[in-house]
Amino acid sequence: MGDTLITIIAIFLAATLMFVFPLMSVSERTDDITQLNIQTLTTQFVDNIRTTGKFTEANYGTFIERLAATGNAYDVELEFKIQDSNPGRKPAAGTSTTKIGENLYYSEYTSQILEETRNNNGVKNLKEGDIVSVKVKNTNKTISEMLRNFFYSLSGDDTYQIAASHSGVVMSTGR
Repeated sequence: MGDTLITIIAIFLAATLMFVFPLMSVSERTDDITQLNIQTLTTQFVDNIRTTGKFTEANYGTFIERLAATGNAYDVELEFKIQDSNPGRKPAAGTSTTKIGENLYYSEYTSQILEETRNNNGVKNLKEGDIVSVKVKNTNKTISEMLRNFFYSLSGDDTYQIAASHSGVVMSTGR
């Protein structure tokens, strides 16, 4: 009876070592590759906006389609900090006269940006000096998260495995 119990335990451990751990390793590797892909897509999307000075529905749609092609669902947060000058403040003696006052920024977020883009024939023009920020994170559970939760109970419901963000200053005014 004792040998049978030890044999059953040995078979269970062997099956775990032969199947579960390689599956966990492969699924974590898949998440790593997806993470790299998402970071690259986000960087390209933001850099396109920065260099052209335009946010378009077409480019945003393409970005969302490429994110969805990874097989995960994502939450995309856009933030544009629009440069607004304060003309009420005069420069001090001996300073540059080309700039009157300090630069102030106001923020626009995803819903505002998309609504304004729809109202302006699918294009939102930005000006030089505006700041673009995009954050992407997955909203579904990946296979590696499910396996990790099953074996280790590490991550909670509000965590995410795959995330990317990129931001930068717009370099040219869109027309």
